[in-house]
Amino acid sequence: MKVRVLRALSASAVLVVAAAMYPAAVLAAEKGQQPSAKLAKPLHEAQEDLKAKKYNDAIAKLKEAEGLAGKTPYDQHVINEFLGNAYINTQNYAEASKVMEAEVDDGFTPESEKPQMLRALTELNTALKNYDKVVEYGNRALKVEPGNERMRALVGQAYYLKGDYKNSLKFVENDVDSQIKAGQTPKKDTLLLLYSSCQKLNDDNCSTHAMEKLVAYYPQPDYWSQLLGSVRSQTSNNDADLLQTYRLMTEVDVLKTPADYNEMAQLALEAGSPGEAQSVLEKGFQKEVFNDKLTKDRNQRLLDNAKKAAASDQASLPNQVKEADASSSGQKNVGVGLAFLGYGQYDKAADELSKGLTKGGVKDEAQARLLLGIAQLKSGHKDEAVKSFKSVKGDPNLERLANLWTLHAKQA
Repeated sequence: MKVRVLRALSASAVLVVAAAMYPAAVLAAEKGQQPSAKLAKPLHEAQEDLKAKKYNDAIAKLKEAEGLAGKTPYDQHVINEFLGNAYINTQNYAEASKVMEAEVDDGFTPESEKPQMLRALTELNTALKNYDKVVEYGNRALKVEPGNERMRALVGQAYYLKGDYKNSLKFVENDVDSQIKAGQTPKKDTLLLLYSSCQKLNDDNCSTHAMEKLVAYYPQPDYWSQLLGSVRSQTSNNDADLLQTYRLMTEVDVLKTPADYNEMAQLALEAGSPGEAQSVLEKGFQKEVFNDKLTKDRNQRLLDNAKKAAASDQASLPNQVKEADASSSGQKNVGVGLAFLGYGQYDKAADELSKGLTKGGVKDEAQARLLLGIAQLKSGHKDEAVKSFKSVKGDPNLERLANLWTLHAKQA
């Protein structure tokens, strides 16, 4: 996935920044300093040109003043201030940046004005794609205004665009963590930048955690699909865990390919959940996933088998329930709970799964607790479901799936 970085600043946006920086072209005598007598006339004429919006004329006069002998450092400060105004208004951002860089650190700029200038320099250099300078001036701006979201966005982007992915990751990760701790929702662009930085560093764990944050705050199908695609790869060697992955993929509607539908159905049949196999295949046909004759025929045969198995299973369910209740072990209750889950009878599924876990003797408790959470969620008991998901322990893949189900539950 490619990160969508912030767009370069438009000319109008830079002019807005400039308006804040240079509200008017006024000689700086008010600050307790006077320009040299020999520069008074050209500076006054330049000021009048700026007021009349004759920016090129003003630049010519200021360049002439800049070349005069005997010019003082304060004279240069005033010249730079006026030139900054003129260059901004003629959209000559490269020259505007140069004179503003000189002005901000020349010793004459009041401390109260520096934050504005640092913001302006960051914006200007973003427009110019001078990313080293964006980092320099953006970080300086953040020292005095650490909560400035615009500056944080531009600095994080600049690290990324200049190829410094380690610092991009570090900067953006700190930014995201700070926002979350403050109870704020991280910006989608920031999370995408975090994810892309991880990708550039070939850090799979980092990419996974970044995508989980995207899913947590922006649960779009594309993000779920990418995230669960990586989970599926990790669970591919364990049929039970893989089936659980497919269940979540189905729940968030990112089960897409004929192979996925077919494999999920076969795994469900093997696990003793024919109703689930029937349901997923019927959904595949409804969505017209099986789009060629060979695939349709193969999956129709599988669906026919699933229907037969489901019919037989449903007929024997009352006896299965009696046997499960009579058993001292909870394993049979878990099996019955799985069957009810496949038939969409979620309250009954939750009841049987809960019975089984209470009795004990369950072969795979983590699987059973995850199934219990799913049944509770789908029967409308969200709070109970979240508790069950949090109780899933012992299998890293299932723990991760349980965390993702928890995310989904909070969004449902």
